[in-house]
Amino acid sequence: MKLTPFDTLQDKRLGKIGTPERDAFEAKVNQERFMIRIENIYKKYGQLEVLKSVSLRIEERQVVSITGASGAGKTTLLQIMGSLDKPDAGSVFIGDTDLYRLSAKKLAAFRNQQIGFVFQFHYLLPEFSALENVMMPALIGAEKPGVAKERALELLRFLGLEDRQDHKPSELSGGEQQRVAVARALVNRPQVVFADEPSGNLDTANALALHRLFFELKEKYGQTFIIVTHNHDLAAMSDRCIEMKDGMIVADTRKGRL
Repeated sequence: MKLTPFDTLQDKRLGKIGTPERDAFEAKVNQERFMIRIENIYKKYGQLEVLKSVSLRIEERQVVSITGASGAGKTTLLQIMGSLDKPDAGSVFIGDTDLYRLSAKKLAAFRNQQIGFVFQFHYLLPEFSALENVMMPALIGAEKPGVAKERALELLRFLGLEDRQDHKPSELSGGEQQRVAVARALVNRPQVVFADEPSGNLDTANALALHRLFFELKEKYGQTFIIVTHNHDLAAMSDRCIEMKDGMIVADTRKGRL
């Protein structure tokens, strides 16, 4: 049986074990509910190996930070997990769905309904109000306008932006713009939200408020958040912190565990 890096990690954790014990352990692992499973992901750009046989499993309802120096492969891994880029080899599952076995049309529909994105820049449409920006993914997904508006208003209220719903992005502060972007990512009630340096353009106070918001949203709506960040405070707050170097995972720390 060919072992993955995940298997090797478990072997180290368990020590040297015989086949019956190993089989029992694998049965237990397979029964757990993982929101994301990636297996042996490779990615090259030209001759540059960006990801080198990366395997990872992430449980539901967690805030997971991915850290590492620039060029470590963090954003590429995030984009592949979020279906924005394809791996050269390997598999990505969100829930029970094998992303890269879907047709382009089905993958786009899955992305719209089950995945949310937050980026360093908010990418709000300048000609639309905050409310209309939040509604947009639901309308693209053919949701009824009344339902889309109700969901968007619920999120804006939760994020403290109800009185800003009719304002255009240019009329909002940086922190407000990013909260609108978070609401937009959540409007279709996705299973998982991917965020790439979401607080990178915010001052210290607004960055801390955004970081706390991710945990409040996890508790209220039950999503899994995967966040690429250079912010050490956010990494320390997270349920789990994964460190990357040279296209590989070199450390994986869970809160409350050594």
